[in-house]
Amino acid sequence: MYDPDNVPYQKDPEDPTLSPVEKDIILALKGIYDPEIPVDIYELGLIYNIEYDKKTGKTDIHMTLTAPGCPVAGVMPDWVKDGVEQVDGVEECEVHMEWDPPWGMDMMTLRAKIELNMI
Repeated sequence: MYDPDNVPYQKDPEDPTLSPVEKDIILALKGIYDPEIPVDIYELGLIYNIEYDKKTGKTDIHMTLTAPGCPVAGVMPDWVKDGVEQVDGVEECEVHMEWDPPWGMDMMTLRAKIELNMI
């Protein structure tokens, strides 16, 4: 369940507690980039939660953008939906845009900060 007090969702895709489908969902998200930032949306901390129902294959992605006025705001949710729905075991993906809490640079992973020369 989405917890706005515990964001972003940044589990390692190799986490043994994740199912194979959940790992593949994370890998699919890591293949999606904000065109203005050379780091994937997962490492940027834009993913707030992933809910996968193994019985139905329904997946809910709670995410944000770096800013509400982001130029890709109208298409990024479709990119996420399309990418996640390519994962074997996912039957349907619904993307929920969240603005609270707002995204901040502190939500980026260490890897993202290194790639952007912020460390």
